[in-house]
Formats: sequence, structure tokens, C-alpha cells
Amino acid sequence: MRTALHRRIAPLAALALTGLLVTTGCGADAAAADNDGYTLRIGAIGNANKLSGPVGWLHERGELVPALAEAGVGDVSVVTFPNGPDLNQALAAGELDLAVYGDTPALVARGANQPTRLIAQASVNLDAGIVTKASDGPTSIADLAGRKLAVQTGSYIHRYLLGALADANVEPAEILHVYASEVEAALERGDVDAAAVPAANVEFLRARGYPVLTVASADHRQYLGTSATVVTENFLDARPEIVPAWQRVQRSAAEQAANDWEGFLDYTISINGFPPEVVRATTLPEQWPTEAFTEEGLELLHGTKEFLTDQEFLRDDFELDEWIAPGAR
Repeated sequence: MRTALHRRIAPLAALALTGLLVTTGCGADAAAADNDGYTLRIGAIGNANKLSGPVGWLHERGELVPALAEAGVGDVSVVTFPNGPDLNQALAAGELDLAVYGDTPALVARGANQPTRLIAQASVNLDAGIVTKASDGPTSIADLAGRKLAVQTGSYIHRYLLGALADANVEPAEILHVYASEVEAALERGDVDAAAVPAANVEFLRARGYPVLTVASADHRQYLGTSATVVTENFLDARPEIVPAWQRVQRSAAEQAANDWEGFLDYTISINGFPPEVVRATTLPEQWPTEAFTEEGLELLHGTKEFLTDQEFLRDDFELDEWIAPGAR
């Protein structure tokens, strides 16, 4: 059913579809091979054009390209984006071969018939929470009714916020698109009454005196996020060997991170932008599985897809098994 909440959020959901209807370029042509291999073009969420997670740590140590050499990779080019809809536009334009980002924008893109295939879930149980302004802010989820809220739209945090509101039968006055890095300023100015942000932002803002209404891991575990590693269908058709090669890399990187957790945390702290204590509190070993797909991760992904379908954020529904690349599972 199309609810009043959906009608107010629908224009924001459209942001996740912007640019998805452009003609997709041929990734295999753009990442042409030479005698030393081709350049794999990877998109991710973050800054400084660095990959996060164990695979990013592997790349930082100069080990990612050699690990992918058997698949013909001679170099890696990483481009980071502020959020999923921006990354989707680059995928649709044929500017990327592979992307690692949140499940929600990846699902929305596939629901808009963007030709991608899922090859792995690098992370599971991604947490988020709702924080409020420091003075005279809401004191419960029910108190969010009629309030102005902020979230980075098109993200797994967006999906979490909508789910928490729907479960409580709460309708806000408005939900504004605000990057997580800009939420504190919006709260301080009084532009919004509360905001949904990732776990690290939750703990950072909590330490700065902003009340925390709820976190997904405590109250809404069904809305925990996962990541999606996708490739374009053009690229997959030209280079199907990327699937087993990437999955081997993910497994090896996760195992290495588990065996040298302090080293992995040091890298994560270096690219995260948050105080070390915040990163240590919100980066957890169980978030980085060694397997490309886990039952827990797929269950969360299925739940997210069903929610997006029910709320009419997917233009066309699809089966997860049909989205997963051949031989990936």
C-alpha cells in the first residue's frame, strides 16, 4: 500500500534512480587489456579514493593487484563517491567495472534495470542509529512524528530510518537529504530535529553531547545493512574470471584482517576520519565474513529487498538468485 510516508519520501527515492537510464558503456572496452593486464576500475563509498575494509587494507599494502593478476588485472583504479546514488550514475555511464557499496542503492539500481550482477557481500550487520539535536529534541521514536529528519538518502541508513518509522507508525513532517558528515551542522542550526547516521557517526555525535534515540543493533536488527559487490554485465561477459578471483581476494583479506586485527584497525582509522576510539568501537570482526555469501547476509539482503519492494522504491521487483552472477554462490 502506498502510504503517506511513502508519498513524502518518494521524491527522495527518485534521487537513487537519477542517471540509471543512461546507456551503459562497455566496461571491458574502457578497461582495455594490454601486455601487462587491464586496469580494474572500482567504485566505493568513502573519500581519498581508497577502499575500506580488508580488501582496502590489502590494496594499501600493495597486494591486491598481484592477487588479481591471474584474472588479467594489471592495475586497479579506485574512485570513491559520497553516496550510493552517485556511484550508481558512474556505473550506468560505464565509468566503473566493479563497485563495493551499500545494499540499498545496489538493489534500487537493479530494480531500475541497471545491468549489474552481484558477486559478493563484503560486510554484514552494518549498524546505524538515530540522533537528535542537543536541546529540545525528540525523546523517542514516537516523538519524531511531525518533525524534520535528515538522512543520506539512497543508503542502507535511509532504509533503516524508514523501517523504524514504519514499525512505529510514525510519519515525520519531512525527510531531508543530508550527508552524514553534515548532520551535526544541520542539528546545530536547528534545520532538522533528528537524523539517522551510520554507527561511527552515532558514537561521534554521542560523545559530543547529542542524544541517541535508538540504534539498529539494539532495537531493529532486521534493518542492519550489508554491502554489495557488483560488476556490470558487460564487464562480466568479457571477464567472467573476475568472480572467483575477487571472491578469493575477499576471503584472503578477511582472514588476514582477523589474524592481524590491530593492523587492520590502524588502516581503518587512517582513512575513516573519526577518532580512534570511535573506529575501534564500531569496527567489529563479525562484520567481515570470509565467505562471499553467508546465510545471515543473504537473509538481511532479502529483507531489505522486500522492504524496498513493499514501499515501492524498486521500480521492478526481481529474484535475488537471478541477480547473483553465475557461479558466484
